[in-house]
Amino acid sequence: MGSEIAELKTQIAELGKQLSSVQDQLSKVKSQEDVRKLQYTYGYYLDKCLYREVADLFADHPDTCVEFLGGRYNGKEGVKRLYIGRFAKTFVKGRNGPVHGFLLDHPQIQGIVDINDDGSRAKGRFRSMMSAGTHESIKDTHPRGLVQWWEGGVYENEYIKQDGVWKIFRLRYFPFWHGTFEKGWSHTPPNYIPFMSKTYPEDPAGPNELCENPMLWPDTRVVPFHYAHPITGKQVAEGDLRAPQYGEDPSTSTPALVLSKAKSEQ
Repeated sequence: MGSEIAELKTQIAELGKQLSSVQDQLSKVKSQEDVRKLQYTYGYYLDKCLYREVADLFADHPDTCVEFLGGRYNGKEGVKRLYIGRFAKTFVKGRNGPVHGFLLDHPQIQGIVDINDDGSRAKGRFRSMMSAGTHESIKDTHPRGLVQWWEGGVYENEYIKQDGVWKIFRLRYFPFWHGTFEKGWSHTPPNYIPFMSKTYPEDPAGPNELCENPMLWPDTRVVPFHYAHPITGKQVAEGDLRAPQYGEDPSTSTPALVLSKAKSEQ
């Protein structure tokens, strides 16, 4: 009888371990889905120039940032300066919401999300294929005139859980390429979208700092992956992240891109 009770206790203990493991896995899966939903929500708000709503998705943390076109906007104030300041003033004359005849669609696709061991941080890689432009009916009233273009880019983001809610922590958007609708990406003019060149406060809507080695088409370097290869467990080699001229050695090319780190990780 005593041995049967001992065996039963062992089985119960093992079931408890299995249940705990399943709960941990379910919690991680839920967090992954919550982060994807957060990023998709960002895209929907951005589509309609709802820049206040976009800014409210970011964490109130000193290491929060947005990296865009070679500039880094730091902290929640930097985030607001980019979206509510620069973008709103440029595209919709300072309002929160769309203006008639102006298109900016930012679908968020191919999301790969990884949660850290304690469930407090996450990293995610997403792709965006943007269509943008103005309708001919507003060509004389909108500052962009009559224009239509394509854009493709990759996000390598970090997220943080604050008070039980997932928020965007460090958003890094790398617009890979732009192309006019009429001629396509093979004929994109140099500096079609200029990199950030002045910082805040010299530029009232500028970034806090400039990033090293910014990238635009026809530069085709690889944005580093936050995750290792799922089979080999290895990261992509540094030389393979570069994009040399056809037939040339990678050492002759622009240095590989490096993802910035929060100050607490440096």
